[in-house]
Amino acid sequence: MAKTQMMRNAEPVTGRTEEELRRNGARRFNEEKIARGLGWFSIGLGLAEIVAPRGLAKLIGVRGDYSGLLRMMGARKITSGIGILTGRQPNANWMWSRVGGDAIDLALLGAAFKLKKSNRNKLAIATAAVAGVTALDAICSQRLSRSNGDSEIRVAQSVMINRSPEELYSFWRDFQNLPRFMKHIESARETGGRRSHWVAKAPAGTTVEWDAEITEDRPNELIAWRSLEGSDVDQVGSVRFERAPGGRGSIVKVEMRYRPPTGVVGATVAKLLGRAPGRQIKDALHRFRQIMEAGEAITT
Repeated sequence: MAKTQMMRNAEPVTGRTEEELRRNGARRFNEEKIARGLGWFSIGLGLAEIVAPRGLAKLIGVRGDYSGLLRMMGARKITSGIGILTGRQPNANWMWSRVGGDAIDLALLGAAFKLKKSNRNKLAIATAAVAGVTALDAICSQRLSRSNGDSEIRVAQSVMINRSPEELYSFWRDFQNLPRFMKHIESARETGGRRSHWVAKAPAGTTVEWDAEITEDRPNELIAWRSLEGSDVDQVGSVRFERAPGGRGSIVKVEMRYRPPTGVVGATVAKLLGRAPGRQIKDALHRFRQIMEAGEAITT
């Protein structure tokens, strides 16, 4: 009797679990279905931009010959669409490439409003339509990213500098020096108790802020940190200072793992605008070397 009662008690739990699995499977199916639909839409619109660029420009209210630009945009859309459709399951990275392309389209439509011969009413309708598709792309991409667990970004860069680990550690450990060579950092200041407050540049002229704490500090060897819970940026990182073989200066190694404030979309747009995370750190280390060896970062 006790065994029968236990089985009865277990039935509702099992039923709920199966129901949750069915719901998760249905959501996944819907996300993939929407993604494939957007993939076909991307290919169709891309073909229109390649085959009839002048007609499409007239339709959205832009006068003038922008055939080359529209054909280039069409090729990008077709590439994204094919990338979404070719796999067994839609790839979140290809979906995020659509979001990045949408951002560029919106920027170009905004610039078109300044053209004297543009039809602003048609441009407004086209902009609203693109904004709606952008929102759908972003939502679908975010859900696919969560399902695939691929929203984390990893960065690893290193550089050799003709200075001792002691000098490099001392300069880096003073966080107020970091904006001198990390151009994406607006400010960094210590707030006490191994904690610090950071402000960084983000796409579209915005900024993000977060608080971090040092998790390990070995003088002249290692500085490790992580962002605090509730910060705009979820980040873990470290910088190592190792003496180079043969007494030829030092090797500085930076490793980071983080999730952008807007998921992978932030990283995708940043990459399209020339501010990919890996490139940022690589350029920062290059400027760090110039400052430590020559006294200042060389600009062109």
